[in-house]
Amino acid sequence: MTTTTAPAAGAVAPRQHTPVRRPSLLRLTVVELRKLVDTRAGRWLLITIGLITAVIVTAQLIFAKDADQTFVNFFMPSLLPLGVLLPVLGILSITSEWSQRTALSTYALVPRRERVVAAKLIAVVLTALASVLASLAIAAAGTLVAGATGGAGTWRIEGALIGHAVIFQVANVLLGAGFGLLLLNPPLAIVGYLLLPTLWSVLGELIRPLRGPAGWLDTGRTMEPLFTSHVTGEQWGRLVVSLLVWMVVPLAAGLVRTLRREVS
Repeated sequence: MTTTTAPAAGAVAPRQHTPVRRPSLLRLTVVELRKLVDTRAGRWLLITIGLITAVIVTAQLIFAKDADQTFVNFFMPSLLPLGVLLPVLGILSITSEWSQRTALSTYALVPRRERVVAAKLIAVVLTALASVLASLAIAAAGTLVAGATGGAGTWRIEGALIGHAVIFQVANVLLGAGFGLLLLNPPLAIVGYLLLPTLWSVLGELIRPLRGPAGWLDTGRTMEPLFTSHVTGEQWGRLVVSLLVWMVVPLAAGLVRTLRREVS
């Protein structure tokens, strides 16, 4: 005689857990781009950047000579205020997890912190590229108005100037991001970014032995050639050295600090 054992009542088959997919770098970048406009500080900073650029072009239409109302003359001056304000946006983006006390939740969802940092850096670089496009668009609008109101309205611009503008804005926003990543505190990083290079520039002018090194380490000097259509090999070398000191070193040291900092 054979017997069959019935399954125990209430027995439940083990559930298959679906593996959780980590968010892609693209998705993290989109999140960081959204954060730039979601926060009040970031949103108003972007609005301020747009308004200042528009005011510069408007002032040129009103006060500049007709012969000077050209596309290149509208475009190049608009880069300077952007070069000052965009690094602040980079600092706010990099330090947002610590200043808004979201580091615990962010790094719990994405344990590999370097992926979050990479997404933030990509987001601010994309913002810098978008700022160049915005400057081009506003300069184009100014040129159209100038042509219709009796100004020169000349559209000629050398492609090298646009490339130099991209390098200028990307380098500046990464300079700010480097200070933010190193210090992880928005006010301290903003003051450090604005004060230290300026202090170095002043000391380079006042102290004779520092004038030689200042020519290689003062970003105010090394970036000046980017506003011209031709940059010599020596000028590129000076720019690279200054960016190594003020951008690459803070980014590398800041990344190490971020990876090791305890989240509480």
